[in-house]
Amino acid sequence: MSERKTYSIGELARELDITTRTIRFYEDMGLLSPRRRGQTRIYSPADRVRLKLILRGKRLGFSLAESRELIELYRPDRDNNQIQLQALLDKIQEKRDQLLRQLHDIEVMQIELDEAEQRCRDAMRTAADATTGPDTTTGQ
Repeated sequence: MSERKTYSIGELARELDITTRTIRFYEDMGLLSPRRRGQTRIYSPADRVRLKLILRGKRLGFSLAESRELIELYRPDRDNNQIQLQALLDKIQEKRDQLLRQLHDIEVMQIELDEAEQRCRDAMRTAADATTGPDTTTGQ
């Protein structure tokens, strides 16, 4: 007789190196729905997989809404989950495009900072030259 493994909130938190508060937050956001035995939360293997997917999405920079959308597309009865996989590919491309735009913005900002720094240094040199006046020892 094979009994399905279940997990406590503490077990999941330790395994995934997150806090129980984080897990409860994902529950509050409707991303996880463990069974309850009294006040005790009972997580299924499917809950564990969902939590791992949420954390992976977070590492990839996906919002919770994006992670929810991708997770909800999963249908274990479908072969290959083509719809979910295509949605994930689309999200990955969106994230890459966003990162490229941010990288460009950072490069432009670095150029602007370099120019502002040079103007400040030039102004400081000009101000220092104006306060010291001509060098009387050389006659200039």
